[in-house]
Amino acid sequence: MTSTTNLPGPMDPLDQLETLRAAAPDQIASAASLADLDDVEAVTVGKRSPIAEARRRLATVPTENRPAVGKAINDVAKEIGRLIDDRRTVLAIEEQNALLAAEAVDVTLPGRRPKRGTTHLIQQVMDEVVDIFVSLGYTVASGPEAETEFYNFTAMNMPNTHPARLEQDTFYLDYGENPEEILLRTHTSPMQARYMEEHRPPVHVVVPGRVYRRDYDSTHMPVFHQIEGLAVDTDITFQDLKGTLDYFAKEFFGPETETKFLPSYFPFTEPSAEMHAYADGRWLELLGCGMVNPAVYEHVGYDPDEVTGFAFGMGAERLAMVRHGIKDIRSLYDPDVRGLEQYR
Repeated sequence: MTSTTNLPGPMDPLDQLETLRAAAPDQIASAASLADLDDVEAVTVGKRSPIAEARRRLATVPTENRPAVGKAINDVAKEIGRLIDDRRTVLAIEEQNALLAAEAVDVTLPGRRPKRGTTHLIQQVMDEVVDIFVSLGYTVASGPEAETEFYNFTAMNMPNTHPARLEQDTFYLDYGENPEEILLRTHTSPMQARYMEEHRPPVHVVVPGRVYRRDYDSTHMPVFHQIEGLAVDTDITFQDLKGTLDYFAKEFFGPETETKFLPSYFPFTEPSAEMHAYADGRWLELLGCGMVNPAVYEHVGYDPDEVTGFAFGMGAERLAMVRHGIKDIRSLYDPDVRGLEQYR
């Protein structure tokens, strides 16, 4: 930017304006940036510029000359102002073009792909199990996690004296007039009763969901996930139960999977069994199952003499642990990404 030191000091106002008129265009043209132009504007038409000084000295000009001098001051100010505005427009365009060039993006370059996420291992297991049973014609249903004691216990043939109703096994909720009637469901089995109340046979339903019990060790958590299944029709047998669950095991663990059924006890099935699968060189329990107890049919308005069916329930965490050789269930809830990434 051209220095302003060559501008004259106090002199006749008209002489000072002519000097400014001659020097200003070169100063404005030499401004290389908007910041430089702001400096030029300050020394040419600003508060300390010759124009400002000439206006302050206008009072000392003889009265008869004052209109001509005032007009000359305004003319020079307008002329320089137009030059500054024109130069500012040019510099603004140049700076905008320079910025666009500096920030230009080559759209032909490959993009940066974000790291691919995935569902949690437990959800993967639940989705896969549900898909297997949906392929067999089952319907997916869900129910409330805050349940009444009737659906959670009574409808499942668990009387008041049943050990599962003890406070140390169950989370009761302080809700309503009788807090002991509302609890966090201890299994997904209440949906058996709820679904049968709303649907007449035949019934084929699978129910994935979260359940709650006061358990905590290497193989139990107070919050875990179950997948319930129910099939009811007029002529379902235990052979149908075994064939269905054996098919599931082979689909989930592989076609060479061996299964066996051992007698067991569940209040809502009779007879009851545990299904075991052979994995890692030993037999491992996978799920509980059995033929639906006639008492359950009576609670939902089915005639036990006209229908038969089977039910089963399995833990999603248990299936994940058996498939992947996980020894401690708590590792499934560890938020360490290094562990979770193993199950993409």
